[in-house]
Amino acid sequence: MGGLVVFILMTACLGSGQSQQPGLDEAEGKASYYGDKFAGQTTASGERFDPDEMTAAHPRLPFGTKVRVTRLDADRSVVVRINDRGPFVDDRIIDVSEAAAQELGMIEEGIVVVQVEVLERPEGGEEASAGVGRQW
Repeated sequence: MGGLVVFILMTACLGSGQSQQPGLDEAEGKASYYGDKFAGQTTASGERFDPDEMTAAHPRLPFGTKVRVTRLDADRSVVVRINDRGPFVDDRIIDVSEAAAQELGMIEEGIVVVQVEVLERPEGGEEASAGVGRQW
């Protein structure tokens, strides 16, 4: 009977799609945003930057990773897809597109404290090398 309970619990955890080790795919820090002046420029992933898309730059996460960015001083969050590298400022952990910044209500402040939580990594996606940015 005890083995059945363990099996059911393990199956429930695996089926939920949640990380087996909570907290490893989360970080808190400052977020900034980039907008219209970068529109049309090529991102590190090769895509053209569109400030109206829900995208973000992260120093290490694989391109295509989906993350939830939650503003800690407000009840606002947004899901973005990593398609660029950055930010290259020591005290920041993510740069979001202007559309994401609007959803987070951070346009006026420019920089806010957020929690970044990995929701989905692309299959076979590898993190950027340590030389590209800070360790995640």
